[in-house]
Amino acid sequence: MSPFPTTADIRSDVQQALGVIGVDLDAVKGDAEVRSPITGEVIFGLAGHSAGDIDGIIGRAAAAFLTWREVPAPVRGRLVKRWGQLLVEHKEDLATLITAEVGKIRSEALGEVQEMIDVTDLAVGQSRQLFGKTMPSERPGHRLAETWHPLGVVAVISAFNFPTAVYAWNTALALVAGDTVVWKPSEVTPLSALATDALLARAAREVGVPADLHHVVLSDRSGGRQLVEDPRVALVSATGSVRMGREIAPVVAARFGRTLLELGGNNAAIVTPSADQDLALRGVVFAAAGTAGQRCTTLRRLIVHTSIADHFVGRIADAYRTLPIGSPTADGVLVGPLISRAAFDAQQAALAAAVDQGGEIVCGGGRVFADDQPSAYYVEPAVVRMPSQTDVVQQETFAPILYVLTYHTLDEAIALNNAVPQGLSSAIFTNDQAEAERFVSVSGSDCGIANVNIGTSGAEIGGAFGGEKETGGGRESGTDSWMAYMRQATNTINFSGQLPLAQGVEFI
Repeated sequence: MSPFPTTADIRSDVQQALGVIGVDLDAVKGDAEVRSPITGEVIFGLAGHSAGDIDGIIGRAAAAFLTWREVPAPVRGRLVKRWGQLLVEHKEDLATLITAEVGKIRSEALGEVQEMIDVTDLAVGQSRQLFGKTMPSERPGHRLAETWHPLGVVAVISAFNFPTAVYAWNTALALVAGDTVVWKPSEVTPLSALATDALLARAAREVGVPADLHHVVLSDRSGGRQLVEDPRVALVSATGSVRMGREIAPVVAARFGRTLLELGGNNAAIVTPSADQDLALRGVVFAAAGTAGQRCTTLRRLIVHTSIADHFVGRIADAYRTLPIGSPTADGVLVGPLISRAAFDAQQAALAAAVDQGGEIVCGGGRVFADDQPSAYYVEPAVVRMPSQTDVVQQETFAPILYVLTYHTLDEAIALNNAVPQGLSSAIFTNDQAEAERFVSVSGSDCGIANVNIGTSGAEIGGAFGGEKETGGGRESGTDSWMAYMRQATNTINFSGQLPLAQGVEFI
């Protein structure tokens, strides 16, 4: 058993990190309870924002946009550059807050902050590359061009499992695009949000940019709903469940706003007979058990060729039994707690449904440390062999459950990969080049992410992140994702002194 810190220890570490970063603790104290999943107990009390507060915040962000959009993009990039430098300086402090609020092990918490640093680097470069095309006109003495302009107020609604990184993906690009940002973090991770915002505020002061470019809204779902409904919000970028996306999308569409949705994932990996099984084992175990199964890219379905299934599943079970479970603050621990009792209940219900639908639990699924930490929920990652892709396998359960299916042909494996409503991440482990190419081809995986010889989780900043189908279709970070935060205009410039019409139309 790993040593567990006391709630007092966690509270002390949190207060120290917040103080070093520059959060005014007296100004934010209130009655809303913040719990740490490490012990399940309260570590802080915060004040929330009222509907009137949020209305004022949106108004100030909308007013600031009118000034910020006029600032040249490379100059806007200086703010993001300084923010990135402060993130480097306070990487350890932010990781402490992420571990306390989410229960991530230290290396994963540090990795999340590194994602923030990486995306600021990308955005600073992008601030000098907001490209538009020039096109030939069919009319002599004319030129066609496209230009990109800031969009307006961007609302970012983020989930608990990546309490700061997803915000940074959106905000770094939105700021260089000339937008202002209002952020509603998860109700269970407000401290990480306040710290992240405080560093951005410090960067803004030091660079000397206009006030009110960014705000944090501390509220329950009603605050998110207010952002979604407000016509002053040009873009709603929301990360969460499919259910949440179904609620948000029609509301924003009804007022002709824009959405960028990152919703559920039900990710699969195919393991072929030619695969390097040692490599596949490492990729599968991290993707399935990392972050206690609480990533949108967590591996939830393993599709293994029948000729190697028994042997490979046995190796996974052996590896699972050796995974150190415990406090994420302890050295050597790889699996921390679930975020809440609700997450534990969902895991238990899914396992019961899997058994009812013909599944066999190979290992795991039980609660551990219940006597030592009665208010926290630590579980053994589970492996379940399923006879087919039943109803429970079609659903995403945000907990460490790996459903195992078998296949005979690659066509069958790809069909299983694609036969779920979600379409975020996928992978194939193979040393057959033809199999690899088929998997990433147009007739292969239908997911937004299709990997070869690497697991489903652990995306890099340089590539666009997002998925298809019920995952929402959004793309964040990487490649051309900056376009989501801007509006496109087509310009026709006539320098001919004449007025010929397109397509040969004659009018006067």
